[in-house]
Amino acid sequence: MSSKITIIGAGSVGSTIAYTLSSQDIASELVLIDINKKKAEGEVLDIIQGTCFRDPISIIAGDYEDAKDSDIVIITSGIARKPGQTRLELTQTNVNILKSITPEIVKAAPNAIYLIVSNPVDIMTYVFTKISGLPENQILGSGTILDSARLRCGISEHFQIAQSNIHAYVFGEHGDTSFIPWTGAYISGVSVDEYYELEKKLGKDIEPIDKEAMLQYVQKSGGEIISKKGATFYAVSSSVCKLCSLLVSSSESISTVSTMMHGEYGIEDVCLSTLTLVGPNGVQGKVPMRMNKAEIEQLQKSADALKEIIAQIDLN
Repeated sequence: MSSKITIIGAGSVGSTIAYTLSSQDIASELVLIDINKKKAEGEVLDIIQGTCFRDPISIIAGDYEDAKDSDIVIITSGIARKPGQTRLELTQTNVNILKSITPEIVKAAPNAIYLIVSNPVDIMTYVFTKISGLPENQILGSGTILDSARLRCGISEHFQIAQSNIHAYVFGEHGDTSFIPWTGAYISGVSVDEYYELEKKLGKDIEPIDKEAMLQYVQKSGGEIISKKGATFYAVSSSVCKLCSLLVSSSESISTVSTMMHGEYGIEDVCLSTLTLVGPNGVQGKVPMRMNKAEIEQLQKSADALKEIIAQIDLN
């Protein structure tokens, strides 16, 4: 595979993504860019010294012009969330950082697919879509791919079933207004509720899923990790690297990434996560999932919460 991936931001998330990519076969070239050039150089030196155990890969600490011909650009720049701080409280500071980065990187790599990871990711994806001048198919945010992974982890632990058998998703904002559309939650073709009944018939000592507690687990995991170790970066790195593999693969896949809404579920002009078809040509469109009325209303509520924040930020 000969893809080139540029990562903007050499903090905990950006450098962990670079390290994870260096141990996989997704890219043959990596460029790490940070305002603190020495930090980027140190991360690259540390990473590249372990690459003798894999096929040859080029990894450099570069500048914007070094992103030329990138297939994917990952933006992680921004101030990290502090203990007790919500993602949305980060908004204007990180928007300002994104506004300074965007013209430089887009000029260098106008044909790349842009993967926004910086928080609050839905708003940052929206801002980048509005100011970059790029076609929307080239832009997506990491959205609720990590939330959905946390959900599958929770369901897996509850039922003691492999995560690969679970198809369940988190929709909406990557944050406090996210929700789980249980209508579309399945374990190998069987709804979660039906699977519980099946397990009981098989004599398993099992409790039904506490759906509200599961949502709290999904929503609060990031804050709990931050309170205990100061930052989250391993699971988000794995999620981002998975998205990169989808974007350079030969076929398309469905994932919960944050993209611009154009009337789906009655929602316009905001970025949030629903099922989205992505692949080597970027975002190809939304995949409508059957939801009940209450779930659609929850998605609309999440969109409205994001719009309230967008209305308060300075995009100029």
